[in-house]
Amino acid sequence: MNLKLAFTFLFLTSLSFAQPQVLDKVVAIVGKNPLLLSEVETNLLQQREQKEKKEFTQEDRCKVFEDVLFQKLLLAQADRDSIVVSDAEVDGELNRRIQYYVGMLGSEEKFEAFYGKRISVFKDELRDDVKNQLLAQKMQQKVTGEAKLTPSEVRAFYNTLPIDSLPLINSELEISHIVRKPPISEEAKKAVRDQLGVYRSRVVNGESMSVIAALYSEDPGSAKNGGRYESVMRGQMVPEFEAVAFRLKAGEVSEIFETSYGYHFMQLVARKGESVDVRHVLMSPKISQREILKAKEELDSIRELINSGQLKFEDAALKFSSDNETKQNGGVLINPAANSAKWELDEIGQMDQNLVFMLENQMKVGDVSPVIQHVGSDAKQAWRIIYLKSRTEPHKANMKDDYIRLLNMATFERQKKSITDWIAKKSKSTYIKIDSEFNSCKLEYNWTITP
Repeated sequence: MNLKLAFTFLFLTSLSFAQPQVLDKVVAIVGKNPLLLSEVETNLLQQREQKEKKEFTQEDRCKVFEDVLFQKLLLAQADRDSIVVSDAEVDGELNRRIQYYVGMLGSEEKFEAFYGKRISVFKDELRDDVKNQLLAQKMQQKVTGEAKLTPSEVRAFYNTLPIDSLPLINSELEISHIVRKPPISEEAKKAVRDQLGVYRSRVVNGESMSVIAALYSEDPGSAKNGGRYESVMRGQMVPEFEAVAFRLKAGEVSEIFETSYGYHFMQLVARKGESVDVRHVLMSPKISQREILKAKEELDSIRELINSGQLKFEDAALKFSSDNETKQNGGVLINPAANSAKWELDEIGQMDQNLVFMLENQMKVGDVSPVIQHVGSDAKQAWRIIYLKSRTEPHKANMKDDYIRLLNMATFERQKKSITDWIAKKSKSTYIKIDSEFNSCKLEYNWTITP
């Protein structure tokens, strides 16, 4: 059973139109909570989409059934413990989920057309399910607790693992970088602001914002749509962009403002509850070839100082790097998937495929790469050097090299034991009855079934 429950988000309603219609029935009862066959089938459909799996076995079906059975037991205990979920929490979760799908489909109008109903109707239909999911999540957090483990507890867990059960760890690398962005002259900044001022005046005087954006905006994500971004919620865009978007009135045109991408002006198209539709025009100051070459020469000089031993890489990163996200920690690149400084080569490839070839074939541990081109998250041209701090060989997990991975494994096992013990205890005091359709399932946990 996945400890992080795969609670159904019931946006699979549309999928059911293409599926054979199953006559619904109650297949289990936990306390006063019925478990419907449709809940099992909907969860199976969701997992099929997520895993791109065409067919599911009876074993898969039984596993999903037990996941939902666990959710029902959590709900029964949440009711006994008087755990509550506020309307604000439910509304927030509903808005977050709906906006995710709105973003995938492009707009609220497209969302409503796709599902054939208003968003308000969708929210009403999903409210009880989302509330139950949040209640179950709170109850599960109470069952498992924070499960903070000490190093000695992690070592004790490691010592219980048979040698042939230790996971095989692929080669992992620790890498750092120093980034140098070419400076932008004040003359280039002024030229862009002046040009944007001309375009803004044309919009204020009645010309179409959509046409101006389509003709002149340098934002590839929105220019073809007349500069339009729909259903923008807080947290989706850079802070400077959102600060302007959420203080404008409908139809109002902003002053020129700056973000890491360049200079903009914006018009508010519509405000829809917690989201806004906007149009904007983006222009970035142009960097001269001389400035680009100067930045490369500067980084070449920094590299020479590092290689000669006159400057440590981490000190150079703090002093010279243009990457504010990494310079404070010596330029170390953090792998978001593992929340650590260790990367497998295929993970680096998702970031920069050219970097993989260089690290795999041209660099040894301790090497600093030549200056190479780099395009950061702001889509601007820059240069960088890479430092290969360490490289492990494929190996069985061990405490020295793989502590974080073993900590996660030990935490998982601790939480799983908490759930096992809790189910064994609570199922004895809770009415549980399972339909004969699922009697043949070999369930993972020790459920006490009411005859």
